[in-house]
Amino acid sequence: MPPHADQILTFAQMRAAEQALIDAGSSVDALMQIAGRGAADWVWRIAAQHKVTVLCGPGNNGGDGWVIAEALRERGGAVVVVPAAEPRTDAAKAARALYQGEVLAPDAAVQGDVFVDCLFGSGLTRPLSAEHLALLTRLVASHRLSLAIDLPSGVEADSGALLNPDLPAFDLTLALGAWKRAHMLMPASARLGALRLVDIGVAAVPGTATLLGRPRIAAPAAEAHKYTRGLLAVVGGAMPGAAVLAATAAQGAGAGYVKLFTDHGPPAPPDLVIATGKLSEVLTDLRNRAVLVGPGLGRDARARERLAVALADPVPALVDADALLLIGERTLADRQAPVVATPHGGELVALERAFGCDGQGAKPERALALAGASGMVIVAKGPDTLIAAPDGRLVFASRAASWLSVAGTGDVLAGTIASRLACGIEPFQAAGEGVWLQAEAARLAGPAFTASGLAARVPDALAACL
Repeated sequence: MPPHADQILTFAQMRAAEQALIDAGSSVDALMQIAGRGAADWVWRIAAQHKVTVLCGPGNNGGDGWVIAEALRERGGAVVVVPAAEPRTDAAKAARALYQGEVLAPDAAVQGDVFVDCLFGSGLTRPLSAEHLALLTRLVASHRLSLAIDLPSGVEADSGALLNPDLPAFDLTLALGAWKRAHMLMPASARLGALRLVDIGVAAVPGTATLLGRPRIAAPAAEAHKYTRGLLAVVGGAMPGAAVLAATAAQGAGAGYVKLFTDHGPPAPPDLVIATGKLSEVLTDLRNRAVLVGPGLGRDARARERLAVALADPVPALVDADALLLIGERTLADRQAPVVATPHGGELVALERAFGCDGQGAKPERALALAGASGMVIVAKGPDTLIAAPDGRLVFASRAASWLSVAGTGDVLAGTIASRLACGIEPFQAAGEGVWLQAEAARLAGPAFTASGLAARVPDALAACL
């Protein structure tokens, strides 16, 4: 894979990248051969001599299917093509003419081991017809494994929307040339199965979104001590358990010293420092490197006061949970230090109202608009987490374990990101590192973990980055 294999392109960016290859001396036919034969390599690994059925549509995605089928036939594979319609583009017609294998009518009773969907590609913007949807669904059901080329037919490439709500699920999706946003966005990503990328020579596209990768984290310097590694102030509130959970996660994500400021003195691990007293006094510690506020904060007048004091500390801040429902333009008006916000879907809507955003568009556009309006780094969390910066940077996280859908995991994420902030990491990068660490901790924790069990695996996730 090329060094820019992590880039995620919109449909328009992908078309422009393909046109750049053509302008540089390639052709549509040549690119179709590269893409189709690259995809055929993956199909062959899975199917080998087993029966393969390729569904071809009328456009260039269908042309890719004809190339895949011929490449499999040349290797001695058992392959048949079901054309939903005759090719309509010149490149697809040329690919059809090169295929020398068996062709079956759409109404044929075909069964096999591997089904390959090349009906429509990433350019689709309208629902599949009832006839095409029925054909696609029937072929998926009659094969043991199902593969989609670029995207399953019926998925909108930029938003991840299902143009037909009852689309079947696939076992593997082969992205052609570059990742598309729908590969990472719900609800589409839940239907894609495993993801693999087929390189066709697309160049790096400046300013595009990227896929979050494993961070590289250095061990503390030989002369480090707890303060040089970073002091994180965690502001507790009415429900202290959530703050304890966030602080516990923060202890495993790199910060040298985590201190919980609370009036309640909750039960806590013996190595977590609890500071009581006036918040305005304890947050004047000039050694603070970052502050975390929100988990268990509450939403009453006392909570507003504690939020205001926390944000008065001139260090990077992580704002989560209840605090996301209390902040607004006036709250951040005088603040100079950076802020990272970690809203889930409902909190994202509340922040959009608070900062005058219209909430229009898909999740990436909404997160970018909110980041620009608020000046905060936005971690729009959920089963399709993404991170948006005020300067337009955008990164998508890979799908994490669905076992993260349990109470308290958001507190763990907040503590993990805040810990990276306390280590002195730039906010956008710190957000990415925290998101990756939480996902890796979930993978290591296995199924049916609790939030405290997740927090306990954060140090193991950190170890994977050293």
